[in-house]
Amino acid sequence: MSSLKNVLNFQAGLGVLANMFLLVFYTFVILGNRPKSTDIISCQLAFIHTLLIITGGDIWLWDIFESLNIENDFKCKTTFYISRVMRGLSICVTCLLSVFQAVTISPSSSFLAKFKYKLKKYMICAFLFIWSFNLLFISNWIFYTGTFSNMSETNQMKVTKFCSLFSMNYIIRALILTVATCRDVFLVGVMLATSAYMVIILLRHQRQHKHLHSLSHLRASPEKRATQTILLLVISFVVMYWVDFIISSTAVLLWMYNPVILSVQKFVINVYPTITPLVQISSDNRIINMLKDMQSVCHHILKRG
Repeated sequence: MSSLKNVLNFQAGLGVLANMFLLVFYTFVILGNRPKSTDIISCQLAFIHTLLIITGGDIWLWDIFESLNIENDFKCKTTFYISRVMRGLSICVTCLLSVFQAVTISPSSSFLAKFKYKLKKYMICAFLFIWSFNLLFISNWIFYTGTFSNMSETNQMKVTKFCSLFSMNYIIRALILTVATCRDVFLVGVMLATSAYMVIILLRHQRQHKHLHSLSHLRASPEKRATQTILLLVISFVVMYWVDFIISSTAVLLWMYNPVILSVQKFVINVYPTITPLVQISSDNRIINMLKDMQSVCHHILKRG
């Protein structure tokens, strides 16, 4: 278990650092230049994933609360609530990113083209709705979360090292799970539909330029690179999300959580928020060029020294 804990700590550390780097980068882009719509969404996704990793397990945050002498029950409710809200926001904002990229690359003759020039306006409305929905929808978990106590284990289910989920009416449990499933199936369906649409556009564009052999056309356009990056993120999200969803749903319905399964679930939960910033950093030319400039400046300073 100690080796698994080390893996979880390394994964969490890498994820937080990568997301913080992206958060700072996109904040400067948004404040300093005319950002793309996807930059604003990516900035928010980096913020969500930072909080998701920090609150997703018994890593760092509990020690911070411990130093502030905050009541254990409040710690459990706060960390569990924030974690659940961030998980909901992660799927919603990833879906939004996929939809906006599909609109961005859609040809002028398509139905989606008329939304291109109003993306920022729609984006603010979408953010307000997404945040409001998730903050309200997840709020019911606050009443069923608290510190792990000495009461019968049939009345509580351990969800972290210190916190547990208290027993609830089976009908309420099934209702919450049904609403969450409907939300997730809908959003994943939208992601898959927009991904298929983007693949069709990319293949059509490739076919149109197949006869052109100039270097400028052989080189991938920024839109194509961005679309391929988002497709990769959507595929990885869908796979990891449903693995996590199957583990969570089975545990809640059977009211049983094995410590090993809990650790595996933590790893699965953090895979997507950890690889997302790494994929974005490696595929964004602005970041690559900035890192190259920083490397050349450091090399020049060391050479002079």
